[in-house]
Order: sequence, then structure tokens, then C-alpha cells
Amino acid sequence: MAGVLVLSALAVAVLVADEVRTSRQQAEWLSARTRDLHYQLGPGPSDAIRFAGNGPYDQRLGYHQLPQLIDRLKEQGYDVSAQARMSPAMLRWHDKGLFTPYREKTQAGLTVRDCRGDALYDASYPERTYANFGTAPALLIDTLLYIENRDLFDPPATRNPAVEWDRLGKAVFDQLVRRVDESHSAGGGSTLATQIEKYRHSPQGRTETARDKLRQMASASLRAYLDGEDTTGRRRQIVLDYLNTVPLSAQAGFGEVNGLGDGLWAWYGRDFAAANRLLTTPVAEPPPGPPRRDALAFKPALLPQQALVYKQALSLMVAQRRPSHYLGGEGERDLQALTDSHLRLLAEAGVIPTALRDAALPLKLQPLSRPPAEPPVSFIDRKAATAVRGRLQQMLGMPRAYDLDRLDLAVDSSLAAEPQHAATSLLRSLNDPKAAKAAGLYGFRLLNEGDDPSKIIFSFTLFERVDGANLLRVQTDNLDQPFDLNEGARLDLGSTAKLRTLVTYLEQVADLHQRWSGLGAQELAAIERPEHDAIGRWALDHLRTAEDRGLQPMLEAALERTYSANPDEGFFTGGGLHHFDNFEPEDDHRTMTVREALTRSVNLVFIRLMRDIVRHVMADRDDMNAALLGDPSDPARRAYLARFADKEGRTFVARYYREFAGKSNDEIEVALLDGARPRPSRLASLYYGLEPEGDEAGLAQFLARHLEDPPDSVAGLHEKYRAGRWSLADRAYLAGVHPLAMWVAGHLRTHPQATLTQVLDASVQQRQEAYEWLFKTRHKSAQDSRIRNQLELEAFAEVHKAWKRLGYPFESLTPSYATALGASGDRPAALAELMGIIVNRGQWWPQARVRDLQFATGTPYETRLSRRPATAEQVMQPEVADVVRNAVIGVVENGTAKRLKGAIKLADGQIVPIGGKTGTGDHRFEVFGAGGKLVSSRVVSRSATLAFLIGDRYFGTLMAYVQGADAEHYRFTSAMPSQLLKALAPSLLPLIEGSACQKPPPVVTAANSANP
Repeated sequence: MAGVLVLSALAVAVLVADEVRTSRQQAEWLSARTRDLHYQLGPGPSDAIRFAGNGPYDQRLGYHQLPQLIDRLKEQGYDVSAQARMSPAMLRWHDKGLFTPYREKTQAGLTVRDCRGDALYDASYPERTYANFGTAPALLIDTLLYIENRDLFDPPATRNPAVEWDRLGKAVFDQLVRRVDESHSAGGGSTLATQIEKYRHSPQGRTETARDKLRQMASASLRAYLDGEDTTGRRRQIVLDYLNTVPLSAQAGFGEVNGLGDGLWAWYGRDFAAANRLLTTPVAEPPPGPPRRDALAFKPALLPQQALVYKQALSLMVAQRRPSHYLGGEGERDLQALTDSHLRLLAEAGVIPTALRDAALPLKLQPLSRPPAEPPVSFIDRKAATAVRGRLQQMLGMPRAYDLDRLDLAVDSSLAAEPQHAATSLLRSLNDPKAAKAAGLYGFRLLNEGDDPSKIIFSFTLFERVDGANLLRVQTDNLDQPFDLNEGARLDLGSTAKLRTLVTYLEQVADLHQRWSGLGAQELAAIERPEHDAIGRWALDHLRTAEDRGLQPMLEAALERTYSANPDEGFFTGGGLHHFDNFEPEDDHRTMTVREALTRSVNLVFIRLMRDIVRHVMADRDDMNAALLGDPSDPARRAYLARFADKEGRTFVARYYREFAGKSNDEIEVALLDGARPRPSRLASLYYGLEPEGDEAGLAQFLARHLEDPPDSVAGLHEKYRAGRWSLADRAYLAGVHPLAMWVAGHLRTHPQATLTQVLDASVQQRQEAYEWLFKTRHKSAQDSRIRNQLELEAFAEVHKAWKRLGYPFESLTPSYATALGASGDRPAALAELMGIIVNRGQWWPQARVRDLQFATGTPYETRLSRRPATAEQVMQPEVADVVRNAVIGVVENGTAKRLKGAIKLADGQIVPIGGKTGTGDHRFEVFGAGGKLVSSRVVSRSATLAFLIGDRYFGTLMAYVQGADAEHYRFTSAMPSQLLKALAPSLLPLIEGSACQKPPPVVTAANSANP
């Protein structure tokens, strides 16, 4: 019996020893399990998918965040069109706590493709990697195996690379000893395979517990047999993955460093290809025998370079255990010592030649504080891709482009690469005067001889209406910065605002048609409109007399209304009297239709048209009845005056807060008394305005500070001017200061830390008190001017709502008729949106830059999302859009953009109609003196803009812009972008003819033609 037990024990020991050496049973069992581990992509959302945990690899590539990203995209109009289905076996292993077993990617990153599927932008991280096992230097492989996993390539082919039993046993023993003796050194016993599992998938890349270690080992074991019982290929892949992805801390100016290739670049500035040439060149050995001292002594030319790059690579291998310590600066000396000790061990073991060791030991490691500067990236070439990436950041909620670029994500954009590259090339070439001349940019109302075109920023955006979306096809400029002028600034775009003004006017006419067109002659005659409501009165006359009372004829008739272009009239608007000029003096004494004024871009017609629009708004609202200007007893007057007092008072409070905040009481008093002769009465009134709780002693001290000969007694002054005797307005009058200046100064004496918001909140009552004089009926003329100002403010708020509905990008308009000439600013992208509404017959469609998103392609987490069909929003009546479209085509046919007439001709000879609205912005900083006299004028920027449409599908904007002091020297007009669009026209033909976004047919050759 004992013999049987002994024999059984021996048999078990033999089997165990064989299994430890060969992993034969593991290979058979695990490879059988992996045959059921698979996944496939299926249509629609998947109910057989598990997403990754929060390991560094899964977070960096976005696998962990996928559920949140999918939900976020669904809210923005995207649906899951396809998603991976994991096999039941893969789901079980994942649910048991193992990391999902599949063949993982070494590199991943953001790819942006154009409408053909060609790459516009491609980021791969890590950037510098070995493509396959054969390209990795044997010297590095041998070094890595010696340090980390010496038995990895030992036979037989069935070996499990996740476990080295002797190393694991020693690690377990050391851990047990350490529980008794904390000073005992205890290694982790990890193989390369389990290290990869740890730094990729364990939380924070760490092993916190024995359970974590078992999870890593089990996951690595299962992954090792994905290709069957023979793990030879997987073991090579493990080495390759480790070299390519081992984490090496983070470097300022580079970010997270992964892999030896990126590590050599980020920490030592090493070119990857050059480093590999040195590492693959055989190291020259010294000749046999004693060292020679003559001139023929051993001096191999490459050895010092080989030694340095090898030592740097070795330092990264040993630093990976504590990379933030060794590579961050503090542990540089430790890194040097640790690397030198490994050099000695490697030479003793025969892994490296002694010559390499001897050459490397004296060399000093000097990790960089920042990586070398990369070759500069042209933001011009990547402008469109940058715009898509910016939109993706918003869509995905990514705080940094850095994080976005590291996602395993491919995006199909709407951009058309062929016209994009052609337009970019042309705009970039315009820095050269010769190219600018070739494009026709010199001449009448363009550039003058000697003008430097390199100072001008040219920006071009083109959209196409396709299947219920406005697809961005081209977005480019020649500004070599990431800033996007199309969407990122408030610009003076001049007379392009006339297009918005025209639309508002026609919408008012359309609204009146809807209200009155169904009424009979007697009903129309009974309607009364105020004298100043020219638009309402004209609409009534038209409907009473027109043979065709349809909307389209009425809108066309509205364009034929006439206005004077005379600049001699002054216009009270924006709180003051203003005069305006026409661009062409020959228009000054003409009367013309609205249509002609749009075609010729005549300023005074649109100033008067804007006045009519504002007055119509006033007349059309019961709570904005301008008739109250004639009745001093109308109770509504006080409400308007109160609103005026509050608004203007806020302006003064903010002004005085900025003047006084942060100053001492003495400094504020000096500012209040500046330029005025101090008198006891004035100072007493001011003192009690600043110090309502003041007394005689305080008044005496105040007078002593500001008078050379203060009075002996202040009792009389105290009694006359003490708090409670005068209103805020009267006290300020006696003190000779603005009432709100005195109040703000006093408030800051007791609340020196108050913010502007707090001061404004505290001044509600005082803002009304400061204007008490205005509420007295004897000041009717002053009241009327302020009521008129308030009425105008409210009317412009209504106009703003109309503009906002059609894409105006800002939260307010400048309340002045000059808004019709561009005083309120605009953005090229917003003008393009308005043109899109016109092209789409009044329908607003969302802009689409991103059509499809493909996350984690080729993984068990693969998810594809596509933009769901949008629903149009009718924001403008179709008839209004049609009339405006015809009007802007007239601008090209006969007006300020006539350079574009016939510019686009298709292959069949058909001329594509083009419409547009031009605008020239001359933004100035002006200072006026007494009596409104202009003291100085400084040009801030100059722009020339064209908002255009092409045919019935394309629209966009083109802008020329100069900023700063250089703008003073340019006199170009809106003819510039018209000429430039004409120069761009040939590059747009492939898009307009429909070929730019068609994938080329596959090339059929003799080799593949026989295999359909």
C-alpha cells in the first residue's frame, strides 16, 4: 500500500513537473475555451455587449466611457447603427471578472475622414512603434527578456507565458516573509504578459491585492491561447506589445508617454529610426590579446553612439517600475545607478558585449525636461479638420483635444477634400503678390499697387444642402493659427446687415398680409395706423388697391417701395443725433426702390428702412404706443421713464464703480472734488452724502482736510446739510457731483469689498432717485427724448428676436438705425446659416460636419453611430425666402457682386445662378470732444465680406480681413471677396457637378479581373 502511495505521489509529481515545464494541460483546456471567444458586428444596438473597466488603456481609448459617450450622442441626434455582439462564452468570462479576452490594439487614435472616406486627419498613439517582431532590435529584445521574463521563449510551444512557476513561488515566499519582516524585499513575480494586463486594465495600472494579481494572471493566460495551443506567436506579440506600450510617465509638452519609441523621443530627443539603426548595427568587439596603445588601438566609430542610445533605452526599461520617480528629475541619480548596475549584470550574463558595457558606463543619462520641438504644424492645412475636431470636443464633452485625439475613434465628416485642398492652396498662395495678381485681386476697389496681401486674412466656408442637412463641404482660411474667424469673433461685416434688414422688412409685410389679406375693402378702410407707421399704411393701401392680393405679389411690390438716399437728414437714434453717408456720392440725391438699394448697397435707403421697421414695431405693440409722447398725463409715461432711469443709472453705477473700486477714501474724495473750487457749503453737502451717519466732529475733520481756512464752527453747516434734509439728487446738485457718483463713493466707504453685482443690487432705489427731476412734467421735452429712446430700445429688442430666429449669433443688437449698416456686428458662419435658410425656402436645417462615428473598430466594444434624419423647422415663409433669393441674385446680375456673373459654368455649358450680399466693414475707434466734434479716429479693423448662394444647393461666405494698425493702409471693398470667389469657382466645379464626394471606382487589373 505504501508503495502504491509512493508511486502515485511520484506520478503526480512527474505530471506536475511536466505541466510546470510544458503547460500541456493548460494549453489543451484554455485553447478549447478560447475557440468560443468571438464577437461580430451586427445592425442596431446590441444586447450582448459588456464595456471595459477603468484601466488606463481602456480609459485612454475611450472603451470605458463608451456608454456615456453613446448617451450623449443620442441626445444630439445620433443613433447606434451597428454594435458588436459578444459570444456567450466571452460574456461569461467578462462577467466572472476577467478582462475581456481579445487581440488588443497597440496603436489607436482619432481619424477624421472626408466625404469620400479619405483621411483628413490621423492621430496614432503611441506614435513611434515597431510594426512587427522582426523590426525590433534583437539587442533590446534580449535585454528585456533578461530583465523581466528570461524563460519566455523557452520551449515547448505550449508554454503558458503568463506564469513562471519558480518566479511566482519565490514571489509568494517573499511576500509571506515580508509579513513577518517588513524590511524584507519582495518582488511581484509578474511576467511580461501579466504586466501588460496590469498596466492596461487594472485600475490606475496597479496591483493592489492578491485578487488583482490572480485576475491579471487568469486574463493573460486566456489571452495567450487565443491562437490555439501553440503560443509561440503570442509570446512574440507580448514582447512587441510591451516594447510598444510600456508606460513611461508623462512629459511636459508631450503628455502621457507609452512605449520605448515615444519614450526615447520624449525623454531623450531620440529619432526613432536613427536609434534603431544604431541598435541593429553589430557592436564591434576589440581584437583579441592585450590592449594596444599605438595608433591602431581599438576605436570603433559607432560604438559611443550605440552605447548612449542603448543606455538610454535600458534606462527606460528599468525606469518603468517607478517611472514618475526616475524620469521626473528627482530620481535622475537613482536612474543612473540602477542603469549602470544592469549594464554590469547584462555583460556578465553575456546578453550584451563587454565593449558596449564599457562604452556605456561612463556616459551620463540626462532625461529632458521637455521633448524637442516638433516640426511646426500648419494650422492652414488642418483648418477644416481642426473645425471638425472642435465640434467633436463639444459633442463628446471632451475638455481637451489631447484626450479626443487618443480615442479609438474614426469619424466620417461632410468635408470634401478635393475642393478643400484646392481652396486652401489658393488662399495660402495669396500671401504672394504675384499669386494675388493672378487671382485678380489688384485693380479698381481691390488692392492697390504696393499693398501687401500677406497682411490680409482670407476665409472661405461652403455648405451644401443634402437630404435634410446643411453639410459643411469646405472651411478654410490662410490664418496660420487655430482660431476660427468664421465662428469665433464678433466682426463688423458692414452692409451684409442689409440682408438681415431686408428679411425683417419682408417678414413684417408677410405678417400684415396674413392678418389683413382676408378682409374686405370696408374692413381695411376701418383700420387706422399711426402716421409714423409707413409699412402698415402702405400694406393697407396695397391690399385695398391690388388686383392680385397674393403674398408673392405683395412682397414683390414691397421691394418696389421707394426711399430717398439723401444724406442731409439727421437721425435721432441710439440716444443721439447721427448723420450717415452713402458709399457712392452719385446716389446722394436719388430716390430708389428697396430692390435697387439692395443691388447697389445704398446706405441711406436702408437707414430709412430700418427706421420704418422700428416704427412699425412700435405701432404694432399696445405696450409700446408712441402716442403717449403727446400726452404728459399718460400714466404709461412714468413706467417708461422709470425703465430709462434704471437702465441709464446702471451704466453710471458701473462707470463709477470702476473708477472708485480699490481706491482709498482720500483718493475717492480727491476724484469727486477734481477741478471744483472747494466751498464749505459744497463740502458739507458732499460729506453727509458720503457719511449719512456723520456728525459735527466728522464734518469738521472733513472740512479741515479740504480747506486751507476751515470755519471755526460747523454747527450751522451741520444743521443745514445733515442727513435727511435733502434728496439724493438735490444733495448731489449742491455738492456739484453726479448723484450716483456720490452714492457709489459712499457705499464703497462702508462696503469696500463689494462687487459690481452687489453694488448694482443695492442701488435700485438710488437709480430712481437720481432721476427724480425727470419725472416732473415741466421737463416734458427731456421726458419725450428719453421715452423715445426707451421705445427704440424695446423695438430693437423685438427686431433682435427676429434676427435671432434666423441665426443671428449675439444676445443683443446695437439700438441704432446704424445696425442696418453692420453696427451690431455679425459672424460669417451666422450669415452662411441665413443664406442656408434662404436656399432651403425658409427651412432651417442643422449644420452637419460629422455624419458617422465609429468607436473601437475591430474590438468587442465596436459601436457605430449615424446621424438620424432631422426634422426641418420652418423659420421663414417660403415666399419670403423666394423673393429674397431672387433679390440677392440681382446683386450679382446687376449690382455690387457683378464680378461673379456667369462665373460658374457646368460641363454642358449651363450657367449656375449665383446670388450674394456684399459688405465692407471699416471698424474705427473714435473720440469726440465738446459739441460732438471728432477729435481722433483710429482704424481697428477692415473687412470685406460676401454671403453667397450657388444654384439651389450651395451657400456660404467669403471674407477678407485685416486687423490692427495694418488696416489703416488698405482701401479694398466688398469687390475683393467677389473676385476671389470667381477665382475659386473652377475648384468648386467637381463639388457642384457631383463628383467631389463620389468614391472612385475600383481599379480592375488582370490579376483580379478573373475573381469577381
